[in-house]
Amino acid sequence: MGDNVVLIVTLSLIIMFSPFFAKGLKLPTTPIEIILGSVLGYVGFIHSEHLFDIVAELGFLYLMFIAGTEINLKNVLKTSPSLMKKIILYLIILYAFSIAFSSYFHLGKIFMVLLPLISVGLVASLSKEYGKTEWLTLSMTAGGIGEVVSIGILTITSAALGEGFGFGLFKIILSLLAFLLFMFVLFRAMQLLFWWFPKVSTALMPHEDNKEQDIRLSMGIFFLLVGAMLYLHLELAFGAFLAGIFIPTFFEHKHELPEKLASFGFGFLIPIFFIHIGSSFDLDALSMHGLISKALIIALIMIAMRVVASLVFIKELGFQDAILMGLSHSMPLTLLIAMATLAFSANSIDQLHYYAFILAALFQVISVMIVIKLINNRKISKESS
Repeated sequence: MGDNVVLIVTLSLIIMFSPFFAKGLKLPTTPIEIILGSVLGYVGFIHSEHLFDIVAELGFLYLMFIAGTEINLKNVLKTSPSLMKKIILYLIILYAFSIAFSSYFHLGKIFMVLLPLISVGLVASLSKEYGKTEWLTLSMTAGGIGEVVSIGILTITSAALGEGFGFGLFKIILSLLAFLLFMFVLFRAMQLLFWWFPKVSTALMPHEDNKEQDIRLSMGIFFLLVGAMLYLHLELAFGAFLAGIFIPTFFEHKHELPEKLASFGFGFLIPIFFIHIGSSFDLDALSMHGLISKALIIALIMIAMRVVASLVFIKELGFQDAILMGLSHSMPLTLLIAMATLAFSANSIDQLHYYAFILAALFQVISVMIVIKLINNRKISKESS
């Protein structure tokens, strides 16, 4: 009982004071939460507890849900064919680079999946700081498509690691394709319904809402799709991400809703997930031979491949903004940690590489945030002069 009280108090203090540390150090809150979770876990204030594990898992799913709310499917489908071709080329370059690098250095197939991962979770935090710039708008569009691809690959990889390359995997891929077909039909049906009967969307989520119907419906969609994934033995994060896409796509009149949902998540559930990740990182591992150098190499490779691939957008953005866009995709913190955890649980990577990926994810966030700020400040000073 005493240990659990210490755990609850520690989690509360980290959640309360992380933003102050982040502000003082001029860093995002996320790496601060992971570092504090690791340090306080090491000294014994945070320990493994069943309820803590469940809330952390829910926090990860909610983060995927929030990432989905950043993508309006109608806007993505309106993307010009020429730009869509460039986005596809960008993703092909990333995966080609990853396959070539992993094959050349004999790193194993799992690295081919881990290195090109894209997540828009932290891109959303950049838009809060830098506003709706052209490079961030394109970053969200390309990143949204990239994240769908990443989560699809995550789902298949999760199945392959769990079931092996046999009939079980084939059955799960069939389930995934059937589910995607069902979701496509559902999206089209809802599109037609709201087009013919526009008052349906405002009836479900009224403008004047004193019963929090918008939050209730959002949570209902979230848990329904996570439940569907659970029933189909598919990756839960995929269901959470698709649930998030529903919100801006079909309830465009509720402009403030994604922000309301994000405020709840980033204020409670999501920090617990990051603290949990930090507590699972043993600080003694820093003395492991080659860990820091491996983490730095992974971080540098992941950043470099995105920056090089982003040069396909020079015509649309110019050189500097294309670099900024590539950098914005160089922080797939949540998906990278999720995939590394999955691979480690399935013995596809050893403990050294598992810790190296967690450390690399932290290096990426801290270094990329600093570099983006420097480039942006230089750009502003040039424009003002």
